[in-house]
Amino acid sequence: MSNFRQAILATWIGIAVNVFLTLLKGTVGFITDSRALMADAAHSASDIVSSIAVLAGLKIAQRPPDSEHPYGHGKAENIATIIVGLLLIIVGVEIAISSIEVFWQDRQPPGSFLALSVVLFSIVCKELLYQYKIRLGKKINSPSLVAEAWHHRSDALSSLIALIGIGLALLGTYFGISQLTYFDPIAGLIISIFVIKTGISLGYNAAQIMLEKVLSPEETKPYLDSALEVPGIKRIDTLHARNHGSYLVIDIKISVEPSITVEEGHRIGKATKHKLLEEFKEVNAVLVHVNPYSPEEE
Repeated sequence: MSNFRQAILATWIGIAVNVFLTLLKGTVGFITDSRALMADAAHSASDIVSSIAVLAGLKIAQRPPDSEHPYGHGKAENIATIIVGLLLIIVGVEIAISSIEVFWQDRQPPGSFLALSVVLFSIVCKELLYQYKIRLGKKINSPSLVAEAWHHRSDALSSLIALIGIGLALLGTYFGISQLTYFDPIAGLIISIFVIKTGISLGYNAAQIMLEKVLSPEETKPYLDSALEVPGIKRIDTLHARNHGSYLVIDIKISVEPSITVEEGHRIGKATKHKLLEEFKEVNAVLVHVNPYSPEEE
């Protein structure tokens, strides 16, 4: 199965699981009057929307280069990641508002252990989805799939917080300690902060790629060392590599002997391009500029 088909299948599996969990947590949260569980349901619902955005990004990213997009459409995945981040921030703010409002209302404690069972089931499902997608996303180098995996992990952790909040609220009901019932909305508030933080992190990282942030010298060293092995290259003047979705684009300036012909310089540049493309699967395009070598510029 191709990388693209694996990513699409993983996304559809995530959508199916999230639809089920959203309905389950939302229904049980409403029945038991658990703010933490309803907040968790909203988080799962945001996963559905983000998965749809990832699907669109994956399909657009597969389009071949054209006259208007000579480097391909790989950054569509990063756009999808930004959408996921923004959705997380919006959902987090809504959860926070809903949880804070409870403190100015008469609080009825959650009345059933059913909420706890649903949260435990959700944690298991979400952690399995995270492990599946993070491994696949790294294997096929898909930033949007990795972002979606972290969305699942954030949902699993928010469910864990909901578990603690609901559990303390139920203990408060059982032992007659009314103050403990407020741990349910407190858990919802903590979840909201975590969700917002995750959204900001994902959006920021994707935005850096959209702004053409280049890889660090440590990350580009393997490409630099490889290019230096090409016969005829006297010096690498500059080498910049930047993410373009699931692949890299490299801009490299090489210095060659100034006395050789233009044709020979072109041959060295072409050999450099082919070497980088063949040796590194993540590299999709290499732009080579040939300079005359000058020892004074060392």
